[in-house]
Amino acid sequence: MDKILVRGNGPLSGKIVISGAKNACLTLMPATLLSEEPLTLTNAPRLSDIRTMSLLLQSLGAEVQTMQDGKVIAMSSHAADNPVADYEIVRKMRASNLVLGPLLARHGHATVSLPGGCAIGARPMDIHISALEAMGAEIELKEGYLHAKAPGGLKGADIPLRFASVGATENVVMAATLAKGTTVLRNAAREPEIVDLVDCLRKMGAQIDGEGTDTITIDGVDRLHGATHPVVADRIETGTYMLAPAIAGGEVELVGGRIDLLGAFCEKLDACGIDVRQTNTGINVRRRNGRVDAVNVVTEVFPGFPTDLQAQMMAVMCTADGVSELEERIFENRFMHAPELVRMGAQIEVHGGTATVTGVDKLKGAPVMATDLRASVSLILAALGAEGETVVNRVYHLDRGYERVEEKLNAVGANIERVSEDV
Repeated sequence: MDKILVRGNGPLSGKIVISGAKNACLTLMPATLLSEEPLTLTNAPRLSDIRTMSLLLQSLGAEVQTMQDGKVIAMSSHAADNPVADYEIVRKMRASNLVLGPLLARHGHATVSLPGGCAIGARPMDIHISALEAMGAEIELKEGYLHAKAPGGLKGADIPLRFASVGATENVVMAATLAKGTTVLRNAAREPEIVDLVDCLRKMGAQIDGEGTDTITIDGVDRLHGATHPVVADRIETGTYMLAPAIAGGEVELVGGRIDLLGAFCEKLDACGIDVRQTNTGINVRRRNGRVDAVNVVTEVFPGFPTDLQAQMMAVMCTADGVSELEERIFENRFMHAPELVRMGAQIEVHGGTATVTGVDKLKGAPVMATDLRASVSLILAALGAEGETVVNRVYHLDRGYERVEEKLNAVGANIERVSEDV
């Protein structure tokens, strides 16, 4: 098992190229199950989660081929005849549940294991289930598997989600493309990854309106055809690297980054003293003064502050001027990085869903342990501005969502390396 060594190395300078969005790509890949014609994704990120989804689709009978060093994923489901998503693959990644809607739409039945992933909360499937049941599906949980069938095929329905779940929105939108009649999804999630999914489905012949709003209307069609689609830029990777110069100082350009995907996040950066400017090629970020100001953060569904940037923002607040409060409203158990930051000298108190951070002048390098994907990178960010060496253990989480993080950070002047556990 690898670990990452980070040595505080002063201000950063240069460019970081932003990859395609992990969460978008993981949503787009199951869309291949909706058509017998090829679906090709370009600008794909090279991540372990993408490989896991590829294995899952292949286990269902789809053909998946990566090209151009993994940046292009060519898929075909013309022979996908196995509607069973096995636990041994699904347990590795929560996004595996996104095959449920497409399998039901295509086969009229599916058996999908309950998903796994990193331990940041329950993320229950009940919203997915009730929405699909409203479309005529019959779903039963037995021995850890969802056994779903739609004897008369899926039918359009008016579906109000009790929570604007991203995964449930994606599952229903995909399933509804081949349902009979019109589906109206209310209180739908509005994330850019959903807009990207709809863009792709529309290229495949789907009839969908309202993406990016809280009401999405899908008119079912008889069949979808093939398409080629570029994966949208990763807004979470973008936001993560925007915080690197906020912690270490300097000025960085994020090539391919888009401010319009990170409105609420950029507002917080401005409030704490970080300049953010859209350029012709990406986003330019620099810290205005020697120390950022403390700001309060509340995570919300899009277009609010992303829960996937909460841990990274906490790392910045550890050395901010003043006291900040970070309230987590999306997932429970998402402050597991706080004790590790405390090991580096941070002053953090956690009470339920709120963390209070009192800024200190400087963090100190220390051995720390990654507990989930975003916690992993928050510790690396904190280490960029810390004195001495930080050793981040259990970084296999990191490889699920960040492509070549050492290479990208070293390109702007960081001192970071990956080593084997026995080094």
